[in-house]
Amino acid sequence: MTRTHLSTPWFRPAALALATATALAAGGAQASSHREAPFISTMPKVDATDFYLFRSYEAGRGDYVTLIANYQPLQDAYGGPNYFSMDPDAVYEIHVDNNGDAVEDISFQFRFDNALQDIALSIGDRQVSIPLIQAGGLSGVNPAALNLRETYTIDVVQGDRRAGSRQRMTPTGGGERFDKPVDNIGDKTFGGAGQYAGYAMQHVHDATMPDCAAPARVFVGQRKDPFAVNLGRVFDLVNLDPLGAPDGSPNTIDDKNVTTLALEVPIDCLRGADPVIGAWTTASLRQGRLLDGNPGSGHKASDRNGGAWVQVSRLGMPLVNEVVIGLKDKDAFNAGQPMDDGRFADYVTHPTLPALLEILFSVPAPTNFPRTDLVAAFLTGLEGINQPANVTASEMLRLNTSTPATESGSQSNLGVLGGDSAGFPNGRRPGDDVVDVALRVVMGALCTATGDTDALKVGCAPGDAPVGDAPLTDGVLQQASQFDASFPYLTTPIPGAP
Repeated sequence: MTRTHLSTPWFRPAALALATATALAAGGAQASSHREAPFISTMPKVDATDFYLFRSYEAGRGDYVTLIANYQPLQDAYGGPNYFSMDPDAVYEIHVDNNGDAVEDISFQFRFDNALQDIALSIGDRQVSIPLIQAGGLSGVNPAALNLRETYTIDVVQGDRRAGSRQRMTPTGGGERFDKPVDNIGDKTFGGAGQYAGYAMQHVHDATMPDCAAPARVFVGQRKDPFAVNLGRVFDLVNLDPLGAPDGSPNTIDDKNVTTLALEVPIDCLRGADPVIGAWTTASLRQGRLLDGNPGSGHKASDRNGGAWVQVSRLGMPLVNEVVIGLKDKDAFNAGQPMDDGRFADYVTHPTLPALLEILFSVPAPTNFPRTDLVAAFLTGLEGINQPANVTASEMLRLNTSTPATESGSQSNLGVLGGDSAGFPNGRRPGDDVVDVALRVVMGALCTATGDTDALKVGCAPGDAPVGDAPLTDGVLQQASQFDASFPYLTTPIPGAP
């Protein structure tokens, strides 16, 4: 029997779910967490932009789960000379809950080291340090001409992320550190047009995961931002046609990159007794930071960090903090844990955004309150699809690992609503159009569901959602063919100089 455990009245997490989906409806933005809170907007290196969780659909990899966390939003490809290295004073994490209690059971912790090689040239009678991160063309792993070498470690923590049992994930070829490719500086640096792709793929590493019989794979590096959003029209009172044709709106962030942390892990090394897992990503900084007004030589010598870790970024389901949580509590949400999500519910118990759509487009909003259909979609998982047997309502992505992957060419970008049970909200793949899905769900699609979704038990009826059957869209197309069909799935970043 399915049970839902809640420490606060159930309508509180329901409201959080409603806000999530409602925000998607009104905003239509697929950039789920770009500069979404006051503090994190000042710390772009630890700003999570989006998170994915899906059963791998690369040929021959069906027994694996892929987890992708993107950081550092809105990267201009030409952003030299420093480009977008990761913060060595931060810890980036991907958490997995494999028993439904809204608490992490496994955490993957990424820590970075940025080693300055201090390449110098002979200028007259002196050796003078170069001002760039490369002294010539780059190819292979850790080339001699690379002036700033980024490497990272991955710790696997069982139980509490700070107090649990910790072991190191290591490259199968030996050592403890993985190399990260430098960002896509430009075609000349990498030997011509199209050469960066091969260079970056040399940094897909096989990895030995503690207590896991089969090897994992890992990639950390720059990728093209996988999201599509027409920012101007969205925030101009949703100045677009919600019944227009997909791909009818321009993607205004089509020229931006992000930094990706991607893991591919055997299913059996993630799940517990229940096949459903939940996951989210966080980033934390040290509690204290001291600025040095007279820094010495070296890379990143202007500050010193110490004290306890403080979580400053959090992301699971898309768009929660960006356009749902009130401005005064956005930093608090980023610092929070899934098990405590009920405390933010007052913002969304009686949401205003469906009413805004009703005013703007003369379309009636759903009338079932509390919105049990959205609780299922966003906070507990859908019964029979991705709901754990014993679930604590909380915000995270949930994936039923027993559902086979759908190959790239057969995926529906509407996921479960499109009859593809391997897609959103059963996890999330790069090609899932989460905006269109959530837009339809918030206006009641689950109340009027047909076909493969007939069996959904979401506590509402067709009469609660007068436009639940409407093919609502934000107009920007998102589908699997826009991405690679193999790990790490996201595409080659835009070069700084073509």
